[in-house]
Amino acid sequence: MTKHAPTTEAVASEVRAEMGRQRKTQADLAGVLGIYTATAGRRLDGSVPFDVVELATVARWLGVKASEIMARAERALNDLAVSA
Repeated sequence: MTKHAPTTEAVASEVRAEMGRQRKTQADLAGVLGIYTATAGRRLDGSVPFDVVELATVARWLGVKASEIMARAERALNDLAVSA
């Protein structure tokens, strides 16, 4: 996996967490975004960032605001920085 910006990985982590809470799968995500399951997997593992349209689509699908996903990701990054 190519190393990307910590924000990319944090956003992917927050999307995975919300999907897990709702018991939604990678295949479900692929269907919503109209992409292959493997491509959805690369978004979810942080190796490829979600673009703005994808993140907005995912947020709507999950019933949360895109800004909330970003805020959770930022909090997680801040928590990591404080504990480091």
